[in-house]
Amino acid sequence: MNTRTTTIIVLILIAAATIAGVVFWNQFPEPMASHWNVNDQVDGYMPKFWGVFMMPLINLGLFLLFLVIPLIDPLKANIAKFRGVFNVFIAFIIGYMTYVHALTLLWNLGYTDFGIGNAMLPAIGLLFIVVGFLIRKSKRNWFIGIRTPWTLSSDRVWDETHRVGGILFIISGVAAVVGGFFGGMVAFWSLLIPVLVSVLFLVIYSFVLYQRETEA
Repeated sequence: MNTRTTTIIVLILIAAATIAGVVFWNQFPEPMASHWNVNDQVDGYMPKFWGVFMMPLINLGLFLLFLVIPLIDPLKANIAKFRGVFNVFIAFIIGYMTYVHALTLLWNLGYTDFGIGNAMLPAIGLLFIVVGFLIRKSKRNWFIGIRTPWTLSSDRVWDETHRVGGILFIISGVAAVVGGFFGGMVAFWSLLIPVLVSVLFLVIYSFVLYQRETEA
């Protein structure tokens, strides 16, 4: 995906979220529900203005940051090698954030029959699956990917860690999707445990790979 296409998709998503907030402004409560616990009970609120417009603003800020990163990274030549993949990642991240925002708006409009957690987990799982496929094509850089002192010090360690990391992220994503069917604490732990185990393993794995490389 080229940068122009990514920009168009992202701006459409941000504009759609903003327009929806304006159109339904008078129907939103004050304050708005903004956070739910693992049992899908509201346990956090925020002023209506921020409930409606904070996420579009965050998405815009993230998008601008993603545009700047390839320009300021000391290894920007490496980012250029997988820029198309990076653009797909940008679109999926903004798409996921917009989806979460849409769920929040729907809830505050009175459509409360669905479970927020059950609606979010499949999207989180899909995001992890997509990221798992994409990071395997990333090249060593300072901003994007599994950045440990050892992956940043070696192209070989970077490539191998991201190959294994991609598989672990895909597995974590599938676990999140499956866990979403059970709801409650089962869904929560089905997401958290695979992610924590994967992150810890990848840190140790990258260290071991680097030690083997330097001792060879």
